[in-house]
Amino acid sequence: MIGLEIHVQITSLKTKLFCSCPADYRGKEPNTNVCPVCLGLPGSLPVFNMRALREAIKVALALNMNISDYLVFTRKHYFYPDLPKNYQISQYDGIGSTPIARGGYIMIKVNGNLKKVRIRRINIEEDPGRIVYPFASAAKSPYVMIDYNRSGIALLEIVTEPDLTSPREAREFVRKLASILEHLGVCNPRLEGALRVDANVSVRGGERVEIKNIGSVRDVEKALSYEITRQLAIVKSGGKVVRETRHWDKSRGVTVSARVKELEEDYRYFPDPDLPVIRVSKGLIDEVRKELPELPDERITRFIRDYGLSEYLASVLVMESKLLADYFEDVVNVCRYPRLIASILINEFLRWIDEAKIDINEGIRRLSKDRLCYVINLYSEGKISTKLLKEYVKRIVLEDIDPKDLVKEGLTVLSSEEFIERIVDEVFREYRKAVEDALKNPKAINFLVGQVMRKTRGRADPKLVNEIIRRRLISVERG
Repeated sequence: MIGLEIHVQITSLKTKLFCSCPADYRGKEPNTNVCPVCLGLPGSLPVFNMRALREAIKVALALNMNISDYLVFTRKHYFYPDLPKNYQISQYDGIGSTPIARGGYIMIKVNGNLKKVRIRRINIEEDPGRIVYPFASAAKSPYVMIDYNRSGIALLEIVTEPDLTSPREAREFVRKLASILEHLGVCNPRLEGALRVDANVSVRGGERVEIKNIGSVRDVEKALSYEITRQLAIVKSGGKVVRETRHWDKSRGVTVSARVKELEEDYRYFPDPDLPVIRVSKGLIDEVRKELPELPDERITRFIRDYGLSEYLASVLVMESKLLADYFEDVVNVCRYPRLIASILINEFLRWIDEAKIDINEGIRRLSKDRLCYVINLYSEGKISTKLLKEYVKRIVLEDIDPKDLVKEGLTVLSSEEFIERIVDEVFREYRKAVEDALKNPKAINFLVGQVMRKTRGRADPKLVNEIIRRRLISVERG
């Protein structure tokens, strides 16, 4: 059984949740983006950022949730160096308190099967500071440092029911949620620390274990796969899985024991006396509802309908990144060929930015819509082959080179019939057995075509090569 707690920074806000410090804390010198409120100094008082309520309502509506009539903040007490007040301003689902929303769901698809994953609640809360391990991990560091620049950043805590039954399902859920949040404009999940997952997992015969601070969609699957294997090994050997909190060590690919898991009563929840109860009006909810943009499922359906894409192509474009889906539409609006463009982006563009570790923003800057449309026009005019098209995309992404410069290099289709005939003659002399096979079986011609393309480094016009080989085979057959 797997249940997730996803902590989502509301990156659309300009200031922190309870003070006027900038929400853009990344890249700043440690402990410079702070004030008495987010440092928890005595006498300081929090003031709620009302924009956070609108963003929380937006997410709740997108996740099919019931929104509470009142916003009540609660103090959640725990003692940890990243929390200077020794309590976190959060929300609690209990007597005298309520989360902002309850009872939603997300539909995910795994192995072609749809599954409904229930959402238990959404809380609005503040982010703690950031613990920095100077030697990459807690195990290797003799001391830690604390950066409070992040302290007080607005968070949404999205808690699922334990409906997930595999690491793959958990990964797909987080991937779908990240896409929804990005399309809403609430969170940019590609920013470091903007989306963090705590995963609760148990196997039959064992206690529930929490894995803290998993920082990426891929690591959700990896961390759960490791932890499930660890727990099953303990149970099968007759041991007992201990209820605890574990840390995901990404560098080693293992979970490491951190502390005994707290119980609900250990947090000593009670309503925060410094923050008033805020009524959430139906008028505000209706106003936010009207602002909702097109969401991922709707966009996938439209891509299939309007652009003739397969469900696979449409899903990857939309779910990979809103930025990629927006870019796809920009390119299609300029130079058409939607299925070709989708295939290039998924099979070539994403491959090369992933291998070269290039940020998607930078990748799109390099393969701008003007550059990609120029390459597509070369292809549609028969000036470059499919192989050269892939080579163009690769070099543009990796080298940030203008495709016009590749044309000047001579990286275009060779359409000289005389030249190609000479290469065909070479291939016929070198592969006599293949020529005999092609005379008996037309499908064997593909081998000869491939050899000519290899000798011309993919630059020969495939149609012309095919035509010349067929003519030459007729000549051979006639003697």
